[in-house]
Amino acid sequence: MPPPPTANTTTKSARRPTRRGPWRRGLLVVVLLGLALGLTYYARHQVQLNRYARRAWATFTKGGLTGREKTPLLAGYSVHGIDVSAYQGHIDWPEVARNRVRFAFIKASEGATLRDPRFARNWRQARAAGVLCGAYHYFQPNRNGQIQADLFARTVPLAPGDLPPVLDVESSSFHDVAVLRREVARWLRLIEAHYGVRPILYSNHSFYKRHLAGHFDKYPLWLAHYEVERPALPRSKWIIWQHSDEAYVPGIRGVVDFNVFKGNFEALQALRIPATETAQTRSKHR
Repeated sequence: MPPPPTANTTTKSARRPTRRGPWRRGLLVVVLLGLALGLTYYARHQVQLNRYARRAWATFTKGGLTGREKTPLLAGYSVHGIDVSAYQGHIDWPEVARNRVRFAFIKASEGATLRDPRFARNWRQARAAGVLCGAYHYFQPNRNGQIQADLFARTVPLAPGDLPPVLDVESSSFHDVAVLRREVARWLRLIEAHYGVRPILYSNHSFYKRHLAGHFDKYPLWLAHYEVERPALPRSKWIIWQHSDEAYVPGIRGVVDFNVFKGNFEALQALRIPATETAQTRSKHR
């Protein structure tokens, strides 16, 4: 029978440090790495994630978006507008107009063949509601500019009193920026000849700075720049600022792009297609 432990051996045993298992350190590393990756992902995609979170909250608390949600108007501007496509679904244009939306750009076409299925309805109903309207074409850089201009001209019945046509240039699916600029210039030139008014060029801030700046300065610029107090470009460079792509306007069930015009409503009206346009001007492009 072994002798009982002495006081000396008991003390030594109590002093022996407890070794943490290596799995704990590994778990801590995994947690910290996951947290770092999660924060990085959120920083890059916070606009989309916040949007999904709001939709999920609306679904949980209200059974979904109601079409009555309202984003406050941007302070410091008196003329507010939206741009829409089939993505917005059915739009109650009289309700939109009652909420101080003064202008709307409506998607008409994309690339060489695609017509927006809700263009004709949106165009007719928005104008009937008293909203000042224009139409836009989404440019595909891998398609011929003349073919895209032909599609837009066949689709959009712009008339005196409407806002100028818009070319939306933001797709990065191209290999040669010189070819992109050449085809964009072709579209702008042909559409200006067809409607008798200079088109508006739309792009987001980073794409514009990288590929378009300095090449199309004679065309009015509609600039998309989100999550900023003001656009990075000087005010003299742009006429319309798309400050949000996740706004809520009563009459639209879901998010919509929100814009401001930098001048007053009279200045916006001055951009409209002039009444001196003739049928001969229209036929130049056909």
